[in-house]
Amino acid sequence: MSFVPTFQSHGTQLGGLPHRAFDALAVVAVALQCLPLAGRRRWPLGCLALASAGFAVDQLLGYHSLGGTGFAILLLSAGAHLGHHRRTTAIALTAAYLPLVAALVLLGGTEKPDGYVTFYLASALVWAIGTWLRGTRAAEADRRRRVAEETRAAERARIARELHDVVAHHVTAMVMQAEAARYLTDAPDRVDAALSSVTDSGRRAITDLRHLLQMINPDHGTGTAAPLSALVEQTRQAGQPVDFTENGTPAASTGDVDLVVYRVVQESLTNALKYAHGSRTSVRVDHGETEVTVRISTDGSGARAGFPVGSGRGLAGLRERVDVLGGEFSASPRTDGGFVVHARVPAGISS
Repeated sequence: MSFVPTFQSHGTQLGGLPHRAFDALAVVAVALQCLPLAGRRRWPLGCLALASAGFAVDQLLGYHSLGGTGFAILLLSAGAHLGHHRRTTAIALTAAYLPLVAALVLLGGTEKPDGYVTFYLASALVWAIGTWLRGTRAAEADRRRRVAEETRAAERARIARELHDVVAHHVTAMVMQAEAARYLTDAPDRVDAALSSVTDSGRRAITDLRHLLQMINPDHGTGTAAPLSALVEQTRQAGQPVDFTENGTPAASTGDVDLVVYRVVQESLTNALKYAHGSRTSVRVDHGETEVTVRISTDGSGARAGFPVGSGRGLAGLRERVDVLGGEFSASPRTDGGFVVHARVPAGISS
């Protein structure tokens, strides 16, 4: 557009010098102001320097081309993309502007002082807009970084809860079964049964870990938890007397609910093995139309009965799981020395 005859001498006019017809130097001036636009994001400082030189030639020789618009765009882009020496660049541009004004005056320019001041303030405004754009972009990048970090932290916490629930239960059962086998050396059949239980627990642990890995995999399908009856039977084999009652029929498409219920029962039975080994334990699961209610309690009659005194990570993880689905969770000691865990999970929430 700078070379279209109709638009010649219709660009920025600083200094008030008379218009001059385009010649070879006009091509150089326009090229210096326009061609650097292609690399303004990658080399903002160098491109701005070239455009500044082209703008000075344009005004000193009186071409007043539309290429001066390229200088304004590069000034804005430098303010937005220049990462280092920003203050030095602003001072250098100001220092270079003073000789340009002096040269224009010496060449007979008719521009009044307020015109030079206005142009400088307009240029400073363009630079400030670029700086604001840079700050906005940096704030957005920081926000996205924080969101990504929080997402990763939440995912790590979720995986940690899953690992805790899977490993703690099965390993606890294996430890209890191995301890029991130590006192059965005079009964080979019972030793064999105890070791078989340890093997079964190990296999279940591997199966649950594989299921966990499938959940972590973005391409995993919707999996379902193992039957509660198998979990209860495993706990019984570890030497914990468990009464199990399940009423009602699970609602269709409740993968998340089933998994949360399974984890509540699993963690509670793990705590019963650890802290109330030998105590009578009751597990009751009621499937309603709108919610699933779970209640696990021990009577405090075992040799190591008492309320869980571990890290508390397991119960905290259960509370988080239930809260995510909009349910209620509580865990508290009983007056007889045992403890009770109660959870209410809304049904009808698909995975």
